[in-house]
Amino acid sequence: MIRKLLNGDIDRVADIWLKTNLKAHYFISNQYWKSNYELVKEMMSQYEVYVFEADKMIQGFVGLNDEYIEGIFVSDEIQSCGIGKFLLDYVKDKKVSLRLNVYQKNARAISFYQREAFIIQCEGLDEATGEKEYTMLWKRK
Repeated sequence: MIRKLLNGDIDRVADIWLKTNLKAHYFISNQYWKSNYELVKEMMSQYEVYVFEADKMIQGFVGLNDEYIEGIFVSDEIQSCGIGKFLLDYVKDKKVSLRLNVYQKNARAISFYQREAFIIQCEGLDEATGEKEYTMLWKRK
């Protein structure tokens, strides 16, 4: 089931955010993610966040800032089971277009978004990490 984030969900969602970033972005210092943990928890309430819950346990979430996807995160143990696609389809139904940034070294995420009809628009640099990234765009047909 997908539902809106509740205040009581923030710790669980932030833990998924941290663990997923540490694993997916092995090329960025662990300290970078850990030092942003509290800020991310504070920002959760400012964004449109939807959680995927099964058996009363949050297993993933997507964060939106208008039509910008801040991120899609799925618990490590259950990645590649369709939850990310389920969350993405959910927000595609709500928006006419979506965009996001993804690190160039995160080949798995780039492949996922390309399978889901996102196209690379441009290349940039994430100032905070010094890593190259792509801006990707999806538009409803």
